[in-house]
Amino acid sequence: MNISKVGLDLITSIEQLRLTAYRDAVGVWTIGYGHTRWAVEGMQISAAKALEFLASDVAEAEAAVNRLVKVPLEQHQFDALVSFVFNVGVGAFKSSTLLRLINGRAESMATAAEFLRWVYAKGKKLAGLETRRRKERLLYLGRP
Repeated sequence: MNISKVGLDLITSIEQLRLTAYRDAVGVWTIGYGHTRWAVEGMQISAAKALEFLASDVAEAEAAVNRLVKVPLEQHQFDALVSFVFNVGVGAFKSSTLLRLINGRAESMATAAEFLRWVYAKGKKLAGLETRRRKERLLYLGRP
């Protein structure tokens, strides 16, 4: 599967475009639409480069969801999971209770509730993550 426009719009609405590198809420250098891999202090990019980074980061998240989820997904569920993996990373998703519940075919509401547990960064509860997880949860449930 591939992310839909709805899923991509969710990511870009949360990860607002920044053409100059900045430190995120926990001090990680970030640029473009939430890209961290190549971001360094003082870095500046074009909007086109931000889209390249976004495409690469989304492709990595899509591949992880396609590889790790062993049950059929609806498009809205896939989109929510790609946004989640885009943010938390493949390793965190791979070892998550969320993935275990999905693959165990747990009831949708129980599975969706797991999104709301991922609101901490370096032990600190962040309002931005709470908002993101509520949006991902609603999308997962088919209520964007």
